[in-house]
Amino acid sequence: MKTLFQIKDLSKTYGEQELAVHALKNITIDIPKNKFIVILGESGSGKSTFLNMIGCMDNPTSGEIIFENTNITKFTKSEMTNFRKDKIGFVFQSYNLLPDLTAVENVEFSTEIVDKSTMKASEALSAVGLGSRGNHFPSQLSGGEQQRVSIARAIAKQPDILLCDEPTGALDFETGIKILELLKEIKQNKDTSIIFITHSKEIAKIADIVIRMRNGEILSYTENEAPLSPSEVEW
Repeated sequence: MKTLFQIKDLSKTYGEQELAVHALKNITIDIPKNKFIVILGESGSGKSTFLNMIGCMDNPTSGEIIFENTNITKFTKSEMTNFRKDKIGFVFQSYNLLPDLTAVENVEFSTEIVDKSTMKASEALSAVGLGSRGNHFPSQLSGGEQQRVSIARAIAKQPDILLCDEPTGALDFETGIKILELLKEIKQNKDTSIIFITHSKEIAKIADIVIRMRNGEILSYTENEAPLSPSEVEW
């Protein structure tokens, strides 16, 4: 199994002395490549902070994250920006679409800053089932459609990794299932590593690997021998 990230003694502390909040506490773990990985934990468990470290959105207080033999925690701000731009696709609970741009323009906006080959915006939208909705503005799309646009925007960059922060949290059950099915298809068809954070134990059942967190620490690392399909889960 190939390794995506090697994480060594990773810690993140906000504030100082009696006001210090230890969001991550000496985490050491290897995260494999080309897997659907769920990071499971309640609010305050440290999972979003962990995702921010992996995605080069924040620096740890101490420790290392090794990606392709490179310690990304030593990056300068510009190197962090380039890593996010070229290697990472982000999908958030809030869709973060630009309201004055159409669906196709929102996708194009993300690819214009990438210094490598990208998918055409129309191709990315077709891949998420929105080939006929490219000229619609976010206000003309349902919540599920807006989330699909945000996924199209992420995959159009052809990233190595999709980082997903509760992307089904604002969606109804049926729409959430469709989004999960779409993400699993992307992982399978494009050899994309997906790291998905959630508090839902049911969603964790579809993962190849489940990493459970609590109070800034990793409680367990479990490989699912028989992951469920999204249609088999309920939450």
